[in-house]
Amino acid sequence: MQEFLQESELVDFSTPNVQAMAENLAYGLSSDLEIARECFLYVRDEIRHSGDFQDDITTLKASEVLKHKTGWCYAKSILLAALLRANSIPTGFCYQRLSCGEYKDDVYCLHGLNAIYLKEYGWYRVDARGNKEGVDAQFNPPHEKLAFELQEHEVDLKDIYEKPLAVVVEALLTNDTYAKMINNFPDIFKRKL
Repeated sequence: MQEFLQESELVDFSTPNVQAMAENLAYGLSSDLEIARECFLYVRDEIRHSGDFQDDITTLKASEVLKHKTGWCYAKSILLAALLRANSIPTGFCYQRLSCGEYKDDVYCLHGLNAIYLKEYGWYRVDARGNKEGVDAQFNPPHEKLAFELQEHEVDLKDIYEKPLAVVVEALLTNDTYAKMINNFPDIFKRKL
């Protein structure tokens, strides 16, 4: 489990703003389940989804996401991992490959999620991308309620990673505006399905 508790350049949970938020969200709570729920709700509800709001900034590090209060699903998953790892709750990264039809027709891309290790339930996937009409992600272990139900040609990537995939990091590093990102979403396949 140690790899799912580590700090990194992106999951920078010892930075003052992330550390303070992690402590604030856990204040007065005693279980990993309660802390995980508070951290999830904060990222889902208080951090804007850059695509939904067409924010012209692309954040990457947890401290940046928290500072600017916006991030694509990938960046929001990095912040959630940082908040949870700061509270000694093992957290990984996982992905779905979905149609990105809301932004561009006939395009597939990765969608970023987290897997949280809860003592009572084991690994539990959550989606903190942010709710909106037609999207209702919830935290209700052991029942999984992600933002999107898989449609034809969409898949869950079953692995849990200790760090974000390189293709995701590259997309966040090179696509610094809304327009650039919607034309260059990260994907694991070069071809369309």
